[in-house]
Order: sequence, then C-alpha cells, then structure tokens
Amino acid sequence: MHPILDNPAWHALTSGNQSLAHGEGPVRYFWNDVSPFAGLRTNSVDELRALHDMLPFSGVVAVVSPTELNWPGPWTVLGAVAVWQMVCTQPLKTFKAPVKVVALGAPDIPQMLALTKLTKPGPFEQNTLQFGYYEGVYHGDRLVAMAGQRMNPQPYAEISAVCTHPDFLGRGLATSLMRRQIHRIQLAREIPFLHVKADNARAIKVYTELGFVKRKEILIYFVEKR
Repeated sequence: MHPILDNPAWHALTSGNQSLAHGEGPVRYFWNDVSPFAGLRTNSVDELRALHDMLPFSGVVAVVSPTELNWPGPWTVLGAVAVWQMVCTQPLKTFKAPVKVVALGAPDIPQMLALTKLTKPGPFEQNTLQFGYYEGVYHGDRLVAMAGQRMNPQPYAEISAVCTHPDFLGRGLATSLMRRQIHRIQLAREIPFLHVKADNARAIKVYTELGFVKRKEILIYFVEKR
C-alpha cells in the first residue's frame, strides 16, 4: 500500500509541489530557503551525482529513502535519521478547537523560525511558509504552538512543523492543530501523512491517538555540497 510514499519528495516535486520545484529529468529539488529536500526518480548513484552537479547552491540537502543509499564521492554525508512514516486513513470525527487558532503569514516568520529552532520538529527555513496552510496558537504576542503542511505527493499531504513551546506542553495545543490539518486535508480528498523520529515516543503516542498508523521506518539522509 501507499507506494508513492516510498519516494515522497520526488512525487511531491512532480505533482502537488510542482510550482516550487527546480531541476529537470530525474532530478528535482526545492530552493534551499524553502526546504532542503530533493527528489530523485530512483535514488540511483548516477542521479545522486547529477543532483550534486545540478544544484546552483552549496549547503545541506535532505533525501528520503526506504533503503540505505550509496553516495558518490562529491557529497559529504552528514548522517541519516531513522523516522516513522505514518498515515491516517480514518475519517476525522467532528471537533472544536479549545483555543484560538490563527493563520500564520509573513509577519509571523521570525517567531516561527524561533519556535522551530527551539523545538526542532524538522527543517524549517525562511520561506518554508510557501508550502501553505500554516496555523498557530499565540499566548499574548508570543507564538507557542504551530503546525502546517509540507510535501504534497498527491493524493497525500504531509503534516509538518508540529511543535509546542516547552512551557506550554500538556495543554492539547499540538493535538488541536493536528486535528485542523487532518480536517483540511481530508476535505480536499487527500490522505494525511507525516514523518516522526523513531525515538519520539511522546509524539508517536499523540499521532496514534489521532488515527495515524505506522507505514514503515524510512531514512532521511542529510548530505552537504561544499
């Protein structure tokens, strides 16, 4: 089931996120101020080498793979993170958010960057907001929780950047934001999915209670072009 999700970045860059895609042929990537992810048709050594040669910028790139990859010499491999890929196929029951949720836009970017830097939910860059559908919860003038959508390998939509400030954990903020994202995706007749570090038991528990099930454990490689 869900074979598209074995290579979500490639399918996102050639379908739902095509407007943000760069590259050609079997090699596609997001601009590095949007997302570090690149997508390759087969993740072959030749494609990995072509990605290195094609990128017009240096820095860190992320590649998703269900299996270990053989990286050609030009790349510096920084490491690989094991993550659970989880999918929600259950219809979401009706709900009412217990807190005020606001749409996040350009004026919120400094606080979004600060919150993601503190909580480390995954890569979040200056223009990641271009993926759309980011929402958050403020306490006074302080952003304390947020969630949004990232890769869109149709018919799937990834929920991403789910995070809560440590001072506001245990209040159901992430759950409320997740429910809103699930609702939005299902209304669009798409299927929610997400990635979570395999050792993040707290988050996995929340996602399981929301109806997500583990599809498989996959690898996210972080490599650098110097």
